[in-house]
Amino acid sequence: MTVVTYREALRQAIRQAMVSDDRVFLMGEDVGRYGGCYAVSLGLLQEFGPDRVRDTPLSESAFVGAGIGAALGGMLPIVEVMTVNFSLLALDQLVNTAAALRYMSAGQFGVPLVVRMTTGAGRQLAAQHSHSLEGWYAHVPGLRILAPATHEDASGMLWPALQDPDPVLLFEHGSLYNVRADLADDAGPVPLEGAAVRRRGDDVTVVAYGGTLPTALAAADQLGSEGIGVEVVDLRSLRPLDAATVVSSVVRTHRAVVVDEGWRTGSLSAEVASRVTEDAFYDLDAPVARVCSAEVPMPYAKHLEDAALPQPADVVAAVRALGA
Repeated sequence: MTVVTYREALRQAIRQAMVSDDRVFLMGEDVGRYGGCYAVSLGLLQEFGPDRVRDTPLSESAFVGAGIGAALGGMLPIVEVMTVNFSLLALDQLVNTAAALRYMSAGQFGVPLVVRMTTGAGRQLAAQHSHSLEGWYAHVPGLRILAPATHEDASGMLWPALQDPDPVLLFEHGSLYNVRADLADDAGPVPLEGAAVRRRGDDVTVVAYGGTLPTALAAADQLGSEGIGVEVVDLRSLRPLDAATVVSSVVRTHRAVVVDEGWRTGSLSAEVASRVTEDAFYDLDAPVARVCSAEVPMPYAKHLEDAALPQPADVVAAVRALGA
């Protein structure tokens, strides 16, 4: 085992993919000489050269479109978009083109494209760099949506994603980049489908993903000290969504809280709550609760940003309100 940061786990995954297959290359804004806006690609230009680590113009529509073309041409591109907010400039490429091509070609053309982007708030980057829009993309058939919350997933999801004939969007929560944890020296690929139970408990199920997993685990620790057993389920994949694992947990605990950094209205949390209600209604002892971000553009000021985001205390309060 080696202690690494989340960003180092991501870098190792990119490097290993590039070593394993000459068709893999990285492109995006400042991924080369600068080493990436979040230092994920630091050192890769020096190792692999400018043909495989490509700095692009500041035009998401152009370089995401170029990534789609490269994938159609037999390459395995990794495209870095600086933040999820900026991916909105490439919505046509992602939703109208990449997501639809395999279906529209009757399976003749795959788009083995991986688009990495930073999501989430908590770093005082204000409203144009801080939102959690992955739930929007999880609405779209033809896209696979991943949210690695652990170092094992950060390290192990990339290579299987590159083998997928459909485009994969990989959301990296910005608050995780500096987090340090043990990672096995021989850590390899991980399954892309299926949620994971990160903590066992009998009294309530708390569902989280990405940057909300540490929030859920912190709340579970506090409630555990009070004798309340919290089961924490990490979704990992947002599309396809592993509702079966969530429902199986709720059938046993009889209560559910969904933690989602997206806005409450039309959110991924609403989808999870609906699936639980549809499949486990008669097992519930209380309505499904949701803890989401305030429905405002993300504030810049730290105290306002903290107030807008789901906090462990909010999860604790939601669990207590269910009578767990």
